[in-house]
Amino acid sequence: MGKVARGLARGRLAGIAGAALLLGVLPGAASAQIGSARYSAVVMEPRTGNLLIADDPDELRHPASLTKMMTLYMLFDAIRAGHISLDTPLAMSPTAASKPPSKLGIPVGRSITVEQAIYALVTKSANDVAALIGETLGGGDEFRFAQMMTLRARAIGMSRTTFRNASGLPDVEQVSTARDMAILGRRLQQDFPERYHYFGTREVRVGSISLRSHNRMLDSYEGADGLKTGYVDASGFNIVTSARRENVRLIVSVFGGSSWTERDRQAALLLDRGFSQMGVDGTGRVLMAGNHGRAAVSAAAVAAGTTAVVASRRNRGVSLMARAEAAPVAQRGRARLVSATVAA
Repeated sequence: MGKVARGLARGRLAGIAGAALLLGVLPGAASAQIGSARYSAVVMEPRTGNLLIADDPDELRHPASLTKMMTLYMLFDAIRAGHISLDTPLAMSPTAASKPPSKLGIPVGRSITVEQAIYALVTKSANDVAALIGETLGGGDEFRFAQMMTLRARAIGMSRTTFRNASGLPDVEQVSTARDMAILGRRLQQDFPERYHYFGTREVRVGSISLRSHNRMLDSYEGADGLKTGYVDASGFNIVTSARRENVRLIVSVFGGSSWTERDRQAALLLDRGFSQMGVDGTGRVLMAGNHGRAAVSAAAVAAGTTAVVASRRNRGVSLMARAEAAPVAQRGRARLVSATVAA
């Protein structure tokens, strides 16, 4: 009987270990953390679109509120086409108002302007406002707008992304990848340089409501100037953010943090590695070959690479990114106050 008891005990322990192993393998059950089944990340050099660092870049993940980057892409496109303007009032609908937090909480029938809606998305990540934009641009149907988002995403190179709503609220079919979201960040910078400053908003007032950005890397990481964070239970903590040092800009996309602090630390680490590969250290100075024992990289090569980038930009005249970087300082960092008339 002693042997039987020991055998049963071993069986129970093996079952527990097997269950724990299974939980560690299945993405839907894993505890979101760096290195888990939910984790993926890329660092992109947006001038060329090349990936400097990639970890499961094409594995499907839930984008959560990173979805709102695409919602804003569609909105910026509608503004450029003249279908809507920054001053256009958007009246809150019952369906949009019913969305769960995070939300702005505008009562049904009350209005905000398109520009106020933009600020609500880039700072508070308001689901009710995202749904309202989706209904407005989708002819009253947010799901139709999500189909439009998917078609546009595929057209700009996001080959593995599917949208089912405008906010990023949980939907098993709403998926993207670390590479696709970095591509979206790049296209927002390049296609709408005059709008990119919105993603660097740290704090803004919409009517009587004070909003502060969820993207803490704007304050904590040298050179960070946009884009967006996201979280749902199925994804963990996600982020796509961009930083610029010297004449080098990078975009990092991270999925699957167990907390915003872990996610931001990982994003910062990856950006540091990316800047190091591009020859720029943490203070913005150009790295010399001996700084990190890289005998294979000469100072002349680093200098030549830097000169080539500058020359390329000069030869192209005022590039899209140059225009973005020339945006008024008042529209960066602490955003100008939006004088809101939240009218019935």
